[in-house]
Amino acid sequence: MTMKKVLVFGNSGSGKSTFSKTLSLSDNLIHLDLDTVAFEKDNPIQRKPLEESMAQIKSIINQKDAWVIEGCYGDLMQCLFEYANEVIFLNLPKALCQNNAKNRPWEPHKYESKAAQDKNLPMLLNWIAGYYDRDDTFSFACHNAIYQSFSGKKQQIKSNREQK
Repeated sequence: MTMKKVLVFGNSGSGKSTFSKTLSLSDNLIHLDLDTVAFEKDNPIQRKPLEESMAQIKSIINQKDAWVIEGCYGDLMQCLFEYANEVIFLNLPKALCQNNAKNRPWEPHKYESKAAQDKNLPMLLNWIAGYYDRDDTFSFACHNAIYQSFSGKKQQIKSNREQK
């Protein structure tokens, strides 16, 4: 029996965390949010070197046979292709991602309080809006290229309803 090793990616607000938590619980997978390994601890806006993030990820996935890893980091997703046997691209429309972000529960692993999270909301809504215009590792162009180039099992989800 092949163990599930799933990469979930998409725009901010697309539901990656919610989807991955649900998948983790239903299929007994370890769940890793890439936000927890992508940034410097003492400077949360500074990315760690790719090699440092990958070393942390590998130490986690080498301990477990079944996992789901989620995030918007195209560079890390590409580095994880050789370990994954499935990718899921949450490709929801911009307006739906923004609505999801507005209704997001407090994420204590990212923010010290709900008020701090809400203070960041205008920036997040602008970030979500720029998804189709950017040409970086966090962009639609990058995520679509990742999805298209993955040769294993893959799925593209375009609405919250499909995630249930």
